[in-house]
Order: sequence, then C-alpha cells, then structure tokens
Amino acid sequence: MADLRELATKVGLTDPKTYAQSGNLIFETDLDEAGTVAVLEETLKARFSFDMRVITRSAEEIREIAAHHPLSHLGLDHRLLQVAFLDRPLSQPVGDLIEADEHGPDRFQADGREVYLAYPNGSARSKLGHALLESRLGVSVTLRNWRTVSRLAEIASSRCG
Repeated sequence: MADLRELATKVGLTDPKTYAQSGNLIFETDLDEAGTVAVLEETLKARFSFDMRVITRSAEEIREIAAHHPLSHLGLDHRLLQVAFLDRPLSQPVGDLIEADEHGPDRFQADGREVYLAYPNGSARSKLGHALLESRLGVSVTLRNWRTVSRLAEIASSRCG
C-alpha cells in the first residue's frame, strides 16, 4: 500500500491515503474520472508490468452508496452484504444478464454503476462472485464488503465535509 500511495503522489494525486490491503485509495484531484483512471492505469502498468483496471467513485458517490444497501431489508448481518463497483453502466438490466433463481439464496440489485449483493450463506462459496459478474455483465468489477464501503464513506466525509 505504501507503493500505491507513492505512485499516486507521483502522478499528482493530492494527499493519497489507503484503506485496508485491497487497493482502496482515497485522494483528491482536479482530474475528471476518465483522466484519473487513465493516469492510474498507465502508471500501475508501467510499475507492475501488467494491466490493472482502476474503478473510481467520488466522495459524494461513496457517501450515497453507503447511505443505504437496498437489500438490507432482508435482515442479514452487514458482513453478508457487498457492493460490486462497475467500471461503467450496464447496457441492459442486470436481470437480463443474470437469472435471480440461478444462485440459490444469494440476491442482487443493480443501481447505476453498482450491483448490491446479499449472501445469506456467506460469499466464500457463492457462484455470484467477481468472475461471474465480470463475464455475465461484460464490465470490469471490484467487490467491497459493506464494512469497507461504510468506512470509505466515513473517510470521505471526514476529508471532504
């Protein structure tokens, strides 16, 4: 994570901070989203010699996402909730791409560039995971558990008011 912060500083991102060990990077920039993604992907490829997709959200977007998980009404422990962040909006409804009944008790609901996930039996053995989401949805995806999403929103709020 120290390397990631150093790279972020070198490309002009202001006050980069990391959270957890999964590439969560919080920073400030004057670049638009496309510019931020491009500079980070190019820099990461130059440093690590392989393509790495970067998915970003603004502080406001993270706070809105964390404000309410649409599947929380299922009454599951927050540890069983996740969010799939997509690199772009879907071209068709997620229900046209993934059948709800195909994954047992696991549930999903799309909203914009996010797919909210609920795993009543945990995500470890679920087939409704990263690989399936990317292949069926045709977009790049990164998953975060609800605790991480909530913590990122807290950090964003403390930094951006």
